[in-house]
Amino acid sequence: MTNEDRLALPRPIRERFEAGDAATREWVSAVPAVARELFQRWVLRPDGEVRAGEAGLVVPVRDEEGAPAALKLQVPRAETTAAILGLTRWDGRGAVRLLDSDETRGAMLLERLDAERPLAAIDDDDEVVRVIGDLLSQLHRAPAPEGLPRLGVVAAEMIEAAPAAARVLDGDDRTRLDRWVRTVAEVQPEPGDRLLHWDLHDGNVLAADRAPWLAIDPEPLVGDPGFDLWPALDSRWSAGGAADAGRLVRRRFDILTEMLDLDRRRAAAWTRARLLQNTLWDIEDGHTAVGVPAKVVDEALASVGVGEGS
Repeated sequence: MTNEDRLALPRPIRERFEAGDAATREWVSAVPAVARELFQRWVLRPDGEVRAGEAGLVVPVRDEEGAPAALKLQVPRAETTAAILGLTRWDGRGAVRLLDSDETRGAMLLERLDAERPLAAIDDDDEVVRVIGDLLSQLHRAPAPEGLPRLGVVAAEMIEAAPAAARVLDGDDRTRLDRWVRTVAEVQPEPGDRLLHWDLHDGNVLAADRAPWLAIDPEPLVGDPGFDLWPALDSRWSAGGAADAGRLVRRRFDILTEMLDLDRRRAAAWTRARLLQNTLWDIEDGHTAVGVPAKVVDEALASVGVGEGS
């Protein structure tokens, strides 16, 4: 099989992205040509099967010296630019190392991690949470670069969008959403200035050669570290009942706030901002109720000594 053949997208992957918006359809049609251009410019050759993620494609490659790497391609958008800015600033500290990039092409050449060994494969929940806590502590120490979205703006947009969204909810869910809005309004004037990952959960952590674990797929944002806890709280418990889920959430919250030396009330408030954010996104997608994960996390936080009005 020639390199030309190996750069063609498998049909299921192509069709998945063709079902997206106009920008995504235009992007996926150009992927083979863009990949060929980058292979020539960066002197790469394919070294494995194309993988599809939520936001783009990853092609295992080797450089001209035979070293393994990964070519990531995604739609050139503000989120792609933010990822490049964040990875450049982290420079491999706690996150996958960015070797080269082309913002206009939505392309990142990354160090190769072990995609077959995600943190999600570890059974010990405390171990998983502590790995995430350690990575967050490394990521949050880096000074935030210019040009990234800022949590104060994101929070203000949530507050503005909430009244219209609340109209599709029933009484109890509307009351819950209104309470989250009040909570976010209390902390929004002091949104923080740390460099956040925004989506660090056990599926976005892979094993590596130079470190036991490294974060991937960041959506960098400047803000309060408490806003980075939700993805680690919202995973791995859906098979159990609400009581078991609540206990897991409380323990994870305790571990993360201790490891990151966070004020628990502020961390709970900014976590509720994530609950508000996800609910607003769900409503945009046509949902008419607050999701079970958001309710579980909200109620778990209320029972760890953090008032519902926090």
